[in-house]
Amino acid sequence: MDTILNYLDKQEKKVIELQKKLVSLPALGPENGGEGEIKKAEYLLSYLRQYPSLIIKELPAEDSRVPSKKRPNIAAILPGKEKDRTIWIVSHLDIVPPGDLSLWESDPYVLRQEGDYLFGRGVEDNHQGIVSSILALEAFINTSTEPTTNMGVLLVADEETGNKYGLEFLFKYHKELFTQKDCFLVPDFGSKDSDLIEIAEKGVLWLRIEVLGKQCHASTPEKGINTLVASSDLIMRLRRLYKVFDRQDPLFSPPISTFEPTKKEANVPNINTIPGKDVFFLDCRVLPSYELSEVIETIKKIFQETEKEYGVKVNFEIVHGLSSPPTDKENEFVKKLAKAVFEEYNTRPKFMGVGGGTVAVYPRKNNIPAAVWATIFGTAHQPNECSSIKNTIKDAKVMARLLL
Repeated sequence: MDTILNYLDKQEKKVIELQKKLVSLPALGPENGGEGEIKKAEYLLSYLRQYPSLIIKELPAEDSRVPSKKRPNIAAILPGKEKDRTIWIVSHLDIVPPGDLSLWESDPYVLRQEGDYLFGRGVEDNHQGIVSSILALEAFINTSTEPTTNMGVLLVADEETGNKYGLEFLFKYHKELFTQKDCFLVPDFGSKDSDLIEIAEKGVLWLRIEVLGKQCHASTPEKGINTLVASSDLIMRLRRLYKVFDRQDPLFSPPISTFEPTKKEANVPNINTIPGKDVFFLDCRVLPSYELSEVIETIKKIFQETEKEYGVKVNFEIVHGLSSPPTDKENEFVKKLAKAVFEEYNTRPKFMGVGGGTVAVYPRKNNIPAAVWATIFGTAHQPNECSSIKNTIKDAKVMARLLL
């Protein structure tokens, strides 16, 4: 252990070197006007291939929207003593756009250093996870230390825009990579004090709801069916979901399921027309103790009430629906992670759930334990996104402790 930790203590220049290169290689998905993650993936592949002891697998997903026609996924595996079990550390290659450049103090694609702090788009989300996992991998290789289990570094595409071409794709088409003995660490959420380990997510259900009536002139409402009125009433009826699904779980904040109307599409362009079509969206975050199918069936019944009262037709489309069981806080891997965090940071992390949105949902759906943890400032998606050299190295030490 001391050999590994001493090696990592000397890796400050390596952190800066890797971050500088990664920041200079924007990896935006086509939804965000980018060409995908291929350039960043090619750099990391060439970097990892310097180590012949690694088993490297390229697992691209086809995507005709990007010039390379593929979204890259990379698995780098260092064999350990237990050959049938892998501890996976999963980071994502893609970033979000920098936004308003006037809010940045420097070029978001040129690394800026101020003491221990590094600034640039992606340095926290998710370069810190990438760099920490590579440092931990190199620590084992360069000190000739064999990890207890296989160490798998997984670099995936498309985390920022839905995971269809990333970890979801790998579990769908390359499930042979994983076994029920495996464990997943996702260094993509946490706190500056290292004291949060996410072990559960609320189910996410996004609905596009379309209310169809009859358009007419506003001066003769009796000739039409006003869908704006019906939609407004329907939105208020959907508030009933809070009472129907009213369980509480202190693991989450808020501790309840939430059901909120959000986006609304334009209906008619002029004031004096009664709309014959109205479209709005509902964002549901559902505690894991409920099935999403239960929520959908209840929503359908509420739709029927509105249809009967207003003479409209209500259609809906599931834009996104995903849920998973929580990882047990008594799981051996989770307890070992908490112990490693305490040994490195002298803090006892608490277990928590979040409203949904990390790649940990995919192993959990397959009954493989997963925990989300990192020591970060929470500047993801913000101007002047930053990370800490010191925390990057200490997070790598936590990862190494998990493998020893």
